[in-house]
Amino acid sequence: MTATPQSVPSIETQLAGYPFLDADLCLKCNVCTAACPVAAATTAFPGPKAVGPQLARYRQPGAPPPDPGVAWCSGCGVCSRVCPHAVPVAEMNIVAKGQIRPRGLRALRDWGLSRPAEVARWTRPFRRIVAAVLGSFGFRAALEGMVGLARTAPLPSVATRPLRSLLSAHVREVPTDQASGKPTVAYFHGCSTNDYEPWLGETAIRVLEALGVTVDLPPQVCCGLPLQSNGAFDAARQRATFNLAALQAWAERGLPIIGTSTSCTLALKHEYRAVLGLSGHAVDAVSASTYDFFEYLDQVLRVPPGSLDLHPIPLRALYHPPCQLRSHGVGTPALAYLQAIPELELEISASECCGVAGTYGLKRERYAVAVEVGRPLFSQVAQSRVDLVLTDSETCRWWSERHTGVPSIHPLMVFAASLGLQGLDVARGEPSTT
Repeated sequence: MTATPQSVPSIETQLAGYPFLDADLCLKCNVCTAACPVAAATTAFPGPKAVGPQLARYRQPGAPPPDPGVAWCSGCGVCSRVCPHAVPVAEMNIVAKGQIRPRGLRALRDWGLSRPAEVARWTRPFRRIVAAVLGSFGFRAALEGMVGLARTAPLPSVATRPLRSLLSAHVREVPTDQASGKPTVAYFHGCSTNDYEPWLGETAIRVLEALGVTVDLPPQVCCGLPLQSNGAFDAARQRATFNLAALQAWAERGLPIIGTSTSCTLALKHEYRAVLGLSGHAVDAVSASTYDFFEYLDQVLRVPPGSLDLHPIPLRALYHPPCQLRSHGVGTPALAYLQAIPELELEISASECCGVAGTYGLKRERYAVAVEVGRPLFSQVAQSRVDLVLTDSETCRWWSERHTGVPSIHPLMVFAASLGLQGLDVARGEPSTT
């Protein structure tokens, strides 16, 4: 029988309890503020400690809304990672930030930004017209003035067909029969891959199958992180509950759940429990079974990079581990596989965050701060004169490419090309036809 997450307390109850019970562990050492990329970019943000654990002690049911300064938090997670007492600073700030809602047409903007799957489904029949309209600077300027969508923020194009339509043979309601003895995984593609970058999902499955893995596409909806980031917690929980119920069948059989979006896998591993307040057997089982793509290759499938017959990729690339990946606490598993590729000159990003933080940088009022946070990365890309930027997050890729002019792709695309499974169109980030 499929277990469902336990009922979720109200936001007011959350603000008075978990994760804010940990606020008393805060030493006020300000390590989080010193490390915060947003606090360094603008004085409008008092810092994660000031709006987080310092004020969380006073948040009670029925109390006034959180300090407006918390709205500047991007949710990058740096503060939680550097805290010497493991205070969930980012998590408590994300929950508090959810209490501050935009008004008027900005609320409409946030509604659209938080529902990429629905937007893709509605606009797909008119995708060429939509792309042309959104490519008009005049229209984008008007849109910025009306709803606050930054005019130069990158917006991905909707794919002609979603991944689940292209690979319908992999769609499963229940796990594939294990009689063959081959390892089986559930692929959580997320809405970015399903609707905007289906070639990434095709490549992921191609690589896994070449390594002898059977891939299932289980029932799933958007992970809910865009909704969470825009304060729509109830809608985010609805999606989370659906995903947990759907994925539990794979988790309970000990089958890994694999993702190529570090934000999606972070939601399954951590955010459902730590931010949305869900609990129960399904939450624990799915969390423990979820792996980022290269984490799975390294820790579960145990494929030594040196054991692979990798073809040369004569390019110079910069690898940027996105902040969501850093929050997984698994290091940078893609790096070993990239470093094993002959003739691939690799430089490592010195930046903690690219700045976009999902939908944060797409908003007019946050855009300049997001650019400032990403400036060190943009400068390193320019100074290194690399051919491409590799990063595991889709929003990082779109943001980096917009601000550097250098193609940005998922490291899996280069890895698959080195395996000889497909060509590589660096300019488009898609497999080439050769």
